[in-house]
Amino acid sequence: MDGVRGARELAALLAALKERSGLSYQELGRRVFLSSSTLHRYCNGRGVPGDYDLVARIAKECGAGADELNRLLRCWRAATGREPDRERGAVSVREPGPEPVPAPEPGATPQAGPRPTRPITPKPVRRRPPGTRVVLAVAVALAVLCTAVASAPYETTTAATTGPAPVGATSWAQAPKPVDPALFGVTMNSSSGAMPSFRTGALRLWDSETRWAQIEPAPGDYRWATLDRLLDGAERQGRPTLFVFGGTPAWAAPDARKAAYPDGSRAAPPDDLDDWDAFVRALVRHAGTRIEAYELWVTANHEHHYNGGVTRLVDMTRRASRIIREADPGATVVCPSITALWTAEAHDFLLRFAGAGGYQYCDAAGIKLYQRRVTDPPETMLEAVRDVDRTFHRAGYHLPLWSTGTTQTVTLDDPLEEDTAADHAVRYYLTGLYAGNRNLARMYFYAWGNGKIPLVLQAEGRPPTKAGLFVARLQRWLARAEIRSCGQGAGIALPGNVWQCEFRLPDADGTLRTARIRWTHTGAAETPAGAGARRVEYLDRAAREVDHRDTVRVTERPVLIRY
Repeated sequence: MDGVRGARELAALLAALKERSGLSYQELGRRVFLSSSTLHRYCNGRGVPGDYDLVARIAKECGAGADELNRLLRCWRAATGREPDRERGAVSVREPGPEPVPAPEPGATPQAGPRPTRPITPKPVRRRPPGTRVVLAVAVALAVLCTAVASAPYETTTAATTGPAPVGATSWAQAPKPVDPALFGVTMNSSSGAMPSFRTGALRLWDSETRWAQIEPAPGDYRWATLDRLLDGAERQGRPTLFVFGGTPAWAAPDARKAAYPDGSRAAPPDDLDDWDAFVRALVRHAGTRIEAYELWVTANHEHHYNGGVTRLVDMTRRASRIIREADPGATVVCPSITALWTAEAHDFLLRFAGAGGYQYCDAAGIKLYQRRVTDPPETMLEAVRDVDRTFHRAGYHLPLWSTGTTQTVTLDDPLEEDTAADHAVRYYLTGLYAGNRNLARMYFYAWGNGKIPLVLQAEGRPPTKAGLFVARLQRWLARAEIRSCGQGAGIALPGNVWQCEFRLPDADGTLRTARIRWTHTGAAETPAGAGARRVEYLDRAAREVDHRDTVRVTERPVLIRY
């Protein structure tokens, strides 16, 4: 069997298994931690999985037997010319093994996990006229207010409140909703093609030698090697990738202010927008479906990245969106990101961009979420989320929010102490889940690969830090989870410094059961385990059995209680 025939038969077998299972692409993708668009490519022959582990995972989820797995293996071998990595257990008669990771620090166990999904953001919202958007925004706001209740009755506690709660911590509840693995994103500060060795949900390319000036140093001279290394690495691990536009080449805006990069790029739009169109078109054609989302400009309201007018930026957004959607209708278009959300100027910029019609061309809105000071509790980001939500309601839009970075001065801050860094890293993503009631859909931690920032998950070439391992553990806790509520303090009859999100997690037999993650933004508190409590799990992999009579000590390091 030759490679072409092998690839064709592999696709046909996967498509037949998928149809036989009765599962939609979205549901099957969620179960195997793969984006629905990537899964569709594998089933229609437009792509071949780079790892047999992934083939076996898809097939087993569809109920494939041993004979079918062996046939798939023969086709995969023919299509790729490779043998499966048997050290990872990638054989047809057993479950795929975890991804290899470097040796961790003493006392820690490295984590690796399955591939995440990247649900395609529904597009009809952007086509509604402004008046409809306003009505929708009001309706959603009322729905949120009507569901802002405690998730379940709790025993009354008399523990004292420790410190005031950060602003914006509204308790809320909803019908159970799957936790999207792609929420747990990281920005790649590497150009080598190396990937995180612990579980991550999505990748964002910035400070990775993929700025416009680096890809097209001269008109029509495209240098794709670095981008291809990164996209190939992401595709091997099934991770959805967000490409970020920025860094106009000097030749496209020779008289504009230089950006803060050694490549001579400009913090300005190009003089001729035909050059912009040409680059966007060339990029999308070259990358194809390997790029699943596009952030149309980085930090658009900061003069170090963009000092052009809002009207020009809206025009660039409109043109890029049209080109991307024509070439790849499944791609998600993210409007230019906005930083300094603590300031009135940032919200004014958002309103001006919205008033000029910019958000009608996007599926999501880019924002930068971070604490005012790197030592502040991550929960303080909720104030910025609340304010952004209000501003979007004023503007008449209700787009998913993607948090795509941090402050410009992050590298100037001192490193956090190891335990503080680990606690903050986990709570960064928990804060993102907490803000889901305000439409926050994606979090990209800044950054992977960079060892010179206050909070490091993993420096390239080194093992994951405690923070990286804890983030991986959180994602293991929430694999195939459904979230149904979040609350804080008196709103859920707990001490004022205690936060909680409630989930439905699959048990060993697949049954979904209640689980709660609790933590504090400062200090500690004794809390009742609650009716039905049976086990407390910790981020360092320790655990203990409990029952409803026990109390659970909650600190700034989150714990999981299973019921």
